[in-house]
Amino acid sequence: MKPIRSALLALSACALASAPTSAEEGQQGMTAASIPWQRAAPNGTKFSLLEGARDQPGMPFTYAFFIPAGTWDAPHWHSTSARVFVAQGTLRIGYGNTLDRQAAMAYPAGSFVLVPAGAVHFDGADEETIIYGVATGAWSTTYLDNSRPASAGTPLSR
Repeated sequence: MKPIRSALLALSACALASAPTSAEEGQQGMTAASIPWQRAAPNGTKFSLLEGARDQPGMPFTYAFFIPAGTWDAPHWHSTSARVFVAQGTLRIGYGNTLDRQAAMAYPAGSFVLVPAGAVHFDGADEETIIYGVATGAWSTTYLDNSRPASAGTPLSR
């Protein structure tokens, strides 16, 4: 129960760090069906920055990510930790340098996953899946094999 409580506190802290000054200013809400997708990749993944700035050090941000059925992202790692909430479908995630679908854990809608900074992982879905993530910039993604195409997620590290 403690990890979930910690994640909720972190999410609250991110929200308070960019809280509007009045009740109406900055209000935002959406359903999974109304996410304003901003970037799509050839593999069908989609990304949307919902609030904040992922390129500014120390700045919290929230994003949505769509994974089509049958799509898997090659092993990679991120520069900062991600707090991931599964909104729709089932996220499958595993850890290690080799994509092993059988070793991936399944997280259905309503689940929370903490992906630590620097943790090499792979992810995918057997059904259309949407996740929401909260992280802190500056955010980058590093793939172990740069010859494979990247997802619509975050920019690649340089």
